Amino acid sequence: MEAPALETMRELNAIVSRKQYGRDLLYRAGEANYLLLRYWNSEQARSEALEDPELLRCWARLGNEIKILKVYEKLEEVGV
Repeated sequence: MEAPALETMRELNAIVSRKQYGRDLLYRAGEANYLLLRYWNSEQARSEALEDPELLRCWARLGNEIKILKVYEKLEEVGV
């Protein structure tokens, strides 16, 4: 289900970008492991996105296409 999952992730990215919620970055680790990072434009944008029916439909579809290992709602930057 890799091809359908990648298409769904592209659709998620397009919605997030079009509605100016933020931006997505997708990384591949090995053959079939992916890491999706989302940078929200603001806390308000994040809140709105979490209630957006269009995004919720995509996330529901993606949940049937892939195995989600972990979701981190927020990360803190560590200065180096």
